[in-house]
Amino acid sequence: MAEPDVLKPLLERARLTPDSRARVLDHSAGLIADLRAAQNKGWVNQFLQEYRLNSSEGVALLSLAEAFLRVPDPETADLLIADKLGDADWRTHAGKSNSALVNSATWGLVVGRVLVREEGNALQRLISRAGEPFVRQAVGAAMKMMGEVFVMGRTIDEAMKRMRRPENKGFTASFDMLGEAARTKADAERYFAAYFDAIRAVGRDPKAGHSISVKLSALHARYEVAQWDSCVPELSDMLAQLASEAAAQNIALTVDAEESERLEMSLEIIGAVAQRPELRGWDGYGMAVQSYGKRARSVIGWADGLDRPMNVRLVKGAYWDSEIKRTQVEGLADYPLFTRKAATDVSYLACARDMLDATNIRPAFASHNALTVATILEWAGNSRDFEFQRLHGMGEGLYERLVREHGHHCRIYAPVGGHRDLLAYLVRRLLENGANSSFVHQLADAGLSDAELMADPVEKIAAVGGTRHPSIPLPKDLMGAWGNSEGIDLAEREVLRETARAIASAPLPLIATPSPFVSSEVETPSRSADQGFSTSLETNGVSAAITRAHAAFPTWSATPVETRAAILERYADLLEANRTELMAYAVREAFKTIPDALGEIREAADFCRYYAMQARGILAPRILPGPTGERNELRMMGRGVWATIAPWNFPLAIFTGQNAAALVAGNSVVAKPAPQTPGIAARAVELAHEAGVPRDALVLVTGGAEAGAALTGDTRIAGVAFTGSTATAKAIARSLLEDDNRPIVPLIAETGGINAMIVDSTALPEQVVADVIASAFRSAGQRCSALRLLIVQEEVAETILTMLRGAMELLVVGDPGDPRTDVGPVIDDAAYAKLMAYRESVKGRWIKTVPVPATGRFVPPTAIRLNDLDDLNQEWFGPLLHVATWRAGELHATIERVNAKRFGLTMGLHSRIARSAEIAEATAKVGNLYINRSMIGAVVGSQPFGGEGLSGTGPKAGGPNYLPRFCVERAVSVDTTSAGGNASLLSLEEGAG
Repeated sequence: MAEPDVLKPLLERARLTPDSRARVLDHSAGLIADLRAAQNKGWVNQFLQEYRLNSSEGVALLSLAEAFLRVPDPETADLLIADKLGDADWRTHAGKSNSALVNSATWGLVVGRVLVREEGNALQRLISRAGEPFVRQAVGAAMKMMGEVFVMGRTIDEAMKRMRRPENKGFTASFDMLGEAARTKADAERYFAAYFDAIRAVGRDPKAGHSISVKLSALHARYEVAQWDSCVPELSDMLAQLASEAAAQNIALTVDAEESERLEMSLEIIGAVAQRPELRGWDGYGMAVQSYGKRARSVIGWADGLDRPMNVRLVKGAYWDSEIKRTQVEGLADYPLFTRKAATDVSYLACARDMLDATNIRPAFASHNALTVATILEWAGNSRDFEFQRLHGMGEGLYERLVREHGHHCRIYAPVGGHRDLLAYLVRRLLENGANSSFVHQLADAGLSDAELMADPVEKIAAVGGTRHPSIPLPKDLMGAWGNSEGIDLAEREVLRETARAIASAPLPLIATPSPFVSSEVETPSRSADQGFSTSLETNGVSAAITRAHAAFPTWSATPVETRAAILERYADLLEANRTELMAYAVREAFKTIPDALGEIREAADFCRYYAMQARGILAPRILPGPTGERNELRMMGRGVWATIAPWNFPLAIFTGQNAAALVAGNSVVAKPAPQTPGIAARAVELAHEAGVPRDALVLVTGGAEAGAALTGDTRIAGVAFTGSTATAKAIARSLLEDDNRPIVPLIAETGGINAMIVDSTALPEQVVADVIASAFRSAGQRCSALRLLIVQEEVAETILTMLRGAMELLVVGDPGDPRTDVGPVIDDAAYAKLMAYRESVKGRWIKTVPVPATGRFVPPTAIRLNDLDDLNQEWFGPLLHVATWRAGELHATIERVNAKRFGLTMGLHSRIARSAEIAEATAKVGNLYINRSMIGAVVGSQPFGGEGLSGTGPKAGGPNYLPRFCVERAVSVDTTSAGGNASLLSLEEGAG
């Protein structure tokens, strides 16, 4: 639903009467005074006030805290310290705080900056070298101190003991045995055991009133909608075991909220456990609800309808920025959450009111916002049948008086675990509460008055009509000048199911591909990239197609650019209108998984709209400067007939992109798809004709190497766009030069690569492994950009590889039309035989491999250890990942060794050191460099794709320099005075002067 439609009833539910508003403001003022007083107590509060998140120093400290404790080697630790401390201006903070400890820490940072800076005289450099261990120890101590402040305890016993301190008197705790989401089965088992042990530990002192919080994503490494049929029953069973133990110990257990795409799974699991007969009579069961979600109020109603007491913790929400990005990346119709902070506050208040009025809900209100707290107190009146909650280490001062003088309940959400593992969590919480729009951040801003702090969110949202934040466009408008392609929400269970059913049942008469599920040794006809189907044209057929395109060129070239661009936009619309059919071709002919098939259609549509937008600007005639009496104009014109040769791994996206670019530039096209995927190409051409491309301006030919050679060898071909192997690209390049009488023909080639990802010891292992799995094994490794060579710093190699092994074990290999499948079959028998023979030849160096179905062209995803990264000099186009290591301090040299392989398509770097990213940007000779993310999924217009060296010629597809390559440039100069004088010059009026 559109944001204004969702907010309209919420505004009425959250609105205060004038009398209530006056009382709330009065109460808020007192709470703010208590908060301000607390902010001036304790060195930590003052430290965070001094180094706020909108300062470079504050960001530097958080970045250091996020990574430092997980770095095992001193060399990288020193680089990280220098990177984060070296450029910040610590002197401006010297002596500014009321806290002597904060000022002392600041002076330490000032000295640290001097010690870690590289410039300076010889004495300073000497001190720098001598001082590194000192600085490292000091920073390590500071990071551990920050961890102690925001982590309740390293063990549950330590945390419970800390809750008995005087500063926590009157408060209870909800302990969270925190960690990142599970990436492996071992992770999940470890977290389950930690939760179970914590429940028993808390149960030893039930009168203390403490509880446990559980995160479902920590209990299952495949907590995904696509894995619903397995993960939901398994998680329901695990949660039931934990709930039963909590009931036996007579303590409360709350299920944390997570990303919105997991909401329905969470409710299914929570609801199933709520109905367990063995839990009847236990009133300690609960769940968290995030008010930033548009469905929050509906979830409150759902919880109240469970016919049992439910403890509901209402929170603002912890995944806002990542949810905004996911919605944009997936091209969904609208956001599942509110885009304005004030809208989230309105939703929170409306939900809070529902909770106070509910029959079966025992409310818990988690907030650090004084206005929110005062409003809830106003509505609750004299009731004490609810509690407040705050994060440990934050919001101190807000609740102390309410708890100790007024009899209210407040629970502290308390992370428990090792500081090394929890500092990344700490940083996320600090960022969440330090955002410019958050109350905690605003409270520390001396420029904001109390009146501004207590502005009514209902009035704020009513004033803008509940509209979306103007800086957050809908996904379809994300690209500005051209429309972003439409996605479908495959994280919606029914959408995914219906899509899978439609793909399976779509009639696809043009498919000529043998099934990949038949045993490759027995029944499947052998074929390779060089062999065509029975539909392949003979050489004279190719010649006839070129003749048609050649005859069509003059008329099509003379068609106005605006007309050609509009046709491409209609083509994009038709691709999306026929999305399910085209996805079916991608799944059943190219063996793509359902998400990859969707990406195929979206990329094709993006190419059409992007090139249409580019054409209107780039291809329009341009008037150039010159002397008076002369008109100079540059025109971009089509070259003639282009041959486009597309690969089977992106049989629609690349095929469409090549053709769309050539056509909108005014060329006619003879398009040859890969012999493995003629069906989807034929349907794409039909849709192009339906959009308005003349039938002879875009002609399809099918076949293998013979048809391709006939096409590129014809002297009427004015340009070639090719994606495929390096060897074939070279053969094409040679053929274009064979005939001395032939004009010089441009070749746009995008080929393969030995794509490397380099990981240092500052990288977050969970993020690295997730990106490695996606980059190496998605699409069965059959992407030009796929990760082929993982190079991990020696000191963390075993940690990364252990987690990688566990993550690989969870890969689902099978039918690509099954929503559960991660890895499908490879494209044909030739590819299967080549990959399996190589894999068997290096069996002694396998790090991990994965079981696959007994029949079919399934190459097991396999990680292979190299003795040296120089041992790999050939691309293996499948789910085979090679792993090597590198030494700390040798990043530049390692990148150069990858460069020396002479491929230059993609490269990845995982590091928290900004200087390392700068080194990679300056050194890596690749077309696409990806830092702290996966290496696949280039987006048209955002990440133009294409390589250099052995990986291609450029220009990059989906980029601003692509279309001109399809054109000739013609300059026209006209002497406008030749017919009797320069009229414009002679008619000038006298200027003032």
